[in-house]
Amino acid sequence: MFTGDGNPKESSPFINSSSSSDVEKSQQYDGKNMALFEEEMDTSPMVSSLLSSLANYSNLPQGSKEHEEAENNEEARKKPAPRMGTVMGVYLPCMQNILGVILFLRMTWLVGVGGVMGTFLIVFMCCSTTMLTAISMSAIATNGVVPAGGSYYMISRSLGPEFGGAVGICFYLGTTFAGAMYILGCIEILLVYIVPQAAIFQIEGLEGPEAEAGMLNNMRVYGTIVLSLMALVVFVGVKYVNKLALVFLACVILSILAVYAGVIKSAFDPPDFPICMLGNRTLMSKGLDICAKTIERGNSTVTTKLWRFFCDSEFLNATCDEYFTNNNVTQVQGIPGVTSGILAENLFSFFMEKNEVLEKRGIPAVVDPDVPTTNANRYVLADITSFFTLLVGIYFPSVTGIMAGSNRSGDLQDAQKSIPIGTILAISTTSTIYMSCVILFGACVEGVVLRDKFGEGVNGNLVIGTLAWPSPWVIVFGSFFSTCGAGLQSLTGAPRLLQAIARDGIIPFLRVFGHGKANGEPTWALLLTASICEIGIIIASLDAVAPILSMFFLMCYMFVNLACALQTLLRTPNWRPRFKFYHWALSFLGMSLCLSLMFICSWYYAIVAMGIAGCIYKYIEFCGAEKEWGDGIRGISLSAARYALMRLEEGPPHTKNWRPQILVLVGLDGEQNVEQPRLLSLTNQLKAGKGLTIVGACVEGTYLNNHPQAQKADQSLRKLMETERVKGFSQVVISSNLRDATSHLIQAGGLGGLRHNAVLVSFPKNWKQAVDNQRLRNFIEVVRETTAAHLALIVPKNISAYPSNGERFTEGHIDVWWIVHDGGMLMLLPFLLRQHKVWRKCKMRIFTVAQMDDNSIQMKKDLLTFLYHLRLDAEVEVVEMHDSDISAYTYEKTLVMEQRSQILKEMHLTKNEREREVQLIQGKNATPTPTSPTSPASLSVGAVTPGEEVQMTWSDDIDKGKNPAVSSFLYLFCRNQSNVRRMHHAQKLNEVIVKKSQEAKLVLLNMPGPPKNRTGEENYMEFLEVLTEGLNRVLLVRGGGREVITIYS
Repeated sequence: MFTGDGNPKESSPFINSSSSSDVEKSQQYDGKNMALFEEEMDTSPMVSSLLSSLANYSNLPQGSKEHEEAENNEEARKKPAPRMGTVMGVYLPCMQNILGVILFLRMTWLVGVGGVMGTFLIVFMCCSTTMLTAISMSAIATNGVVPAGGSYYMISRSLGPEFGGAVGICFYLGTTFAGAMYILGCIEILLVYIVPQAAIFQIEGLEGPEAEAGMLNNMRVYGTIVLSLMALVVFVGVKYVNKLALVFLACVILSILAVYAGVIKSAFDPPDFPICMLGNRTLMSKGLDICAKTIERGNSTVTTKLWRFFCDSEFLNATCDEYFTNNNVTQVQGIPGVTSGILAENLFSFFMEKNEVLEKRGIPAVVDPDVPTTNANRYVLADITSFFTLLVGIYFPSVTGIMAGSNRSGDLQDAQKSIPIGTILAISTTSTIYMSCVILFGACVEGVVLRDKFGEGVNGNLVIGTLAWPSPWVIVFGSFFSTCGAGLQSLTGAPRLLQAIARDGIIPFLRVFGHGKANGEPTWALLLTASICEIGIIIASLDAVAPILSMFFLMCYMFVNLACALQTLLRTPNWRPRFKFYHWALSFLGMSLCLSLMFICSWYYAIVAMGIAGCIYKYIEFCGAEKEWGDGIRGISLSAARYALMRLEEGPPHTKNWRPQILVLVGLDGEQNVEQPRLLSLTNQLKAGKGLTIVGACVEGTYLNNHPQAQKADQSLRKLMETERVKGFSQVVISSNLRDATSHLIQAGGLGGLRHNAVLVSFPKNWKQAVDNQRLRNFIEVVRETTAAHLALIVPKNISAYPSNGERFTEGHIDVWWIVHDGGMLMLLPFLLRQHKVWRKCKMRIFTVAQMDDNSIQMKKDLLTFLYHLRLDAEVEVVEMHDSDISAYTYEKTLVMEQRSQILKEMHLTKNEREREVQLIQGKNATPTPTSPTSPASLSVGAVTPGEEVQMTWSDDIDKGKNPAVSSFLYLFCRNQSNVRRMHHAQKLNEVIVKKSQEAKLVLLNMPGPPKNRTGEENYMEFLEVLTEGLNRVLLVRGGGREVITIYS
């Protein structure tokens, strides 16, 4: 029969250890060979159960799987969604996102304006940037499981909530503006190439700015309509968008294949797209019947429509445009074919000003430079001024979309394998397509056709369509559907990204966008996305919107590279990517390329994008939720802190670098709350020095029993520090007695070279009462220990009268009584206080004491010179203290002090010790004296009980200074004459200070050193009391034995 251990269950060290749970546990783990660890199973699971939960890990994707499940029936919901492989899950989505509107609408124009070499350089730079970013992204994506949230999740968990939020918002804005760009591309294809007659604002017959404004207004109206329809589709049924994704991708691939087929065909049978040239100028094909000035019809010469455009009548004797008269009309083949050698002509750039006529190189033309161009509406004109950096900004969006695979990480069978392979393969494929297109366009198409952005010289055809086989319409409809699909994808992805950021809770004002429909559809986020997208639609120009989204994507990619580089360089133990082909140098190169491209595209957009990211960063830092994600920035902080601490270890700081590193010792009440909160207010006001602050408190007891109280005290300290805006650290020490705990704090506070050099502790209240005798001894021990440790000591007396951080002194003085030099702390503290708004309006006054043999005039001059060199503004006054007789009042105070000391001492003695002490005192007083033989205690002291103050029996109206009989009478009973001298000095000094500084807002004084022997502790406190009597706020300062202020630069 086992009797048990006799311990009550409450004190058992195990959690939830009731008898019933013991039985359950024994049954649960019976036969599992886990009896030894069964008590830990509540907090530490078995390895088998842990592995089982990890193996069955699943996460909802960023896409619409959860929304489809919500709309399907119960049976369908129970079936696990089919997991996708590399091709379907990563490769094809990336291909669809990368290839798009820019390739079909602007690539030929980019080649024509930038030249084959310049455009190839742009493509190579942009593709290199995305490839390097993909390598960094692959490393991050394979370093553990990436849940839904894709790029935002990766960056925020690698760089912390501030960077994560800022970059997440940038990525969101980039995706939203991408939606606007796709919609504008879709409208451009519709209104320029498919149904030009659908335009609401007719631009027929309009020239210059009017025609441009009409076109932009058409884009705005149709863009808003299409945006509304797309938002409705996304709102009603996201699953249809995902199911149509493959159809849209098929359109893109078919279109590209049609272009390649056309290139091959052009080698032996180039398509017939003639361009009509007048001299070296390209003419608009619209309205032309034949490319000639006149034609022979029968035996007569008949003028053509072209003649009528440039002449005032259709007759041969009409007055015509001078340029028309002087130059011939010729026809040039628009698509000469890949074997024609046109590549050499298209190698170099051909940048143009806005409204400049498209001209062909190598054709002679007669031009009078003084005659302005007339009939400009008959020529093909440049619609914008082009330059290299503009081309980079317009092109870069065509390489974005590399995050599509990582955004679907929850859908993949093996994300860590699929994301790197699929993304890098997609970038390689699309880069090959882009680079080959640059060369093939330059080799197949005439330069003037390439520079003809809207195909006005080739019967209004899409320029890339003229090269396609079997028909230009393949490209027109293919690109139209691909832009629609891409727009829908953007409007689907962007709200979910915003929802992920909002649900993380790091940006408070976005929390409303985390809510949605019952099935999780982000309704509010979709509304905001559509509103921001409308801004892009109102801009209405594809060429103006493209650089905007380039900025946001480049910033996002830059931070992905930064995240990878930091994690690699910091070598955090958790950084173990499965993808091994990365290096920090590649990440830094990618980051540098991103930053360079941002400023190449548009320096002012780059600054705006960085400003937005910076504002969000600071907003999250100040207002956002505190998140601990084990991020790289925290790792940098740790590494930087370690490096700085190691550097600080090299030696003590130079006087110029000295700043108060304050250890604040605070007392706690029974509820573990701070007794003197104004100590922290004063600490805040002293923090102009920007030094270290440690707020220390002591809890009496043992660590095992009193740990909860220590935690509560620590929380209380942190809360008060936050309220008082004190930036620093809190430290609570548990010890068997408060004296040792305080000593531990003074000895062990700080780390390495970052240690406190000053201690701030409040003057003990009610120290005369026996109850607080221990507090008195603790205080004097602190004074002794700081002196021994060469630490400065700052003791505010009457701390409750000090101002809070919210108060302001509009006038007044801070008075410094500089009696002994202690390294300059007395000078430095008022300077630091006056940096704070509470004390800013106060003026500084310095008083110093001159003895009888000092030259006070010379002292004042020297002090003014010293302050001038210290760069301190202060009034100076030298106070002369004359030697005088020691008054009866001084003896009286000294006697009272000694008797109180004796009584307090006797209270703490044992009975035997007390008897021995009495005998010793009687022995000392046995010598006969001229006065009554009564003991000193009965002379002038009323009945004294512990805890009461000693009262004098004579009245204060005795002339204390001029009664030598009384003085000599009292002299005999003051056992220590040095006490009399100290009391005399304290009293005289106090009289002078009160006279000069009664009205001062703060008085700073040198603090006298503690007594060497322990018998005079109460006397020491009495001296301090006499010294500061009659003053409201006093700061007693004791230097640490080294200079803290210097006149040298």
